[in-house]
Amino acid sequence: MIGLTVRQMQYFDALAQTLHFGRAAKLAGVSQPALSAQIAEMEERLNCLLFERGGKTVRMTDEALALQPRIERILADIRDVETTARRGRPTMEGRFRLGIIPTVAPYLLPHVLPELKKHYPSLQLELREAVTASLVEDATSGRLDAFIAALPLEQPAIVTEALFPDRFFLAVPAGDPAFASPPVPPESPALERLMLLEEGHCLREQALAVCGNVRPVAMASYGATSLTTLLQMVAHGLGVTLVPEMAASAAGVMPDLRIVPFQEPMPQRMICMAWRRNKARQDECVELARIIRGLDRAVLAA
Repeated sequence: MIGLTVRQMQYFDALAQTLHFGRAAKLAGVSQPALSAQIAEMEERLNCLLFERGGKTVRMTDEALALQPRIERILADIRDVETTARRGRPTMEGRFRLGIIPTVAPYLLPHVLPELKKHYPSLQLELREAVTASLVEDATSGRLDAFIAALPLEQPAIVTEALFPDRFFLAVPAGDPAFASPPVPPESPALERLMLLEEGHCLREQALAVCGNVRPVAMASYGATSLTTLLQMVAHGLGVTLVPEMAASAAGVMPDLRIVPFQEPMPQRMICMAWRRNKARQDECVELARIIRGLDRAVLAA
């Protein structure tokens, strides 16, 4: 009898997602030695190598790739059992796994977390920051209970509820003569210097949509993975970039950086709460959406 444990399968799943022992351990909420030991024991019980280690790189073997969809189904079934067992219990208690996109997380969470702690002290919130595609995949597979992202989310397995609009501003180098007289029209030739986040970030697609009249070939992409990195590049005169309203105040205090508005009607994105199309945790998702909508928008944008 092989005797694999649920814990081993969870650690396998975390390592298969990240292909990095340190990040997998953080995702699983354990130490790296503990995760490594369980993976090694799993390989011993299966009598096969699952992950090839080479310096700082980790690669899944053919055996691991064959096992991955089966293990994902088993873990999804276990999560469904846990969810079924929760029915009838009070909402907003126990573990709740929430995902959030990187261009929202650092600006929304400082306001949401104190409210949740004050009103629902028994809620054990587990957070994951990732791009939209990863959050959708994790929600549909049951690895997340809900996530916060920007509409549209054209996924039939996902239910969405609008939270609030988030207008777009433009971050430009301070003293740049091209932006001496805002507001900025969306067809401004100066937007040809627009810098974008790397592929996979929804803010990249939103920037392309906002500035659709500007030649895309002239738009510089430096493969930046965070808005903070792009803002630093703008401050050093390398270009301009789009800034959500919730990030505008923090960006505005950066030296050598200026935040200017677009012409009315100002472009915007709609932030939403999203979860898998089942009613198991719908009440908690709706309640969390209510709390977020109840936040003072002036404070959120400050």
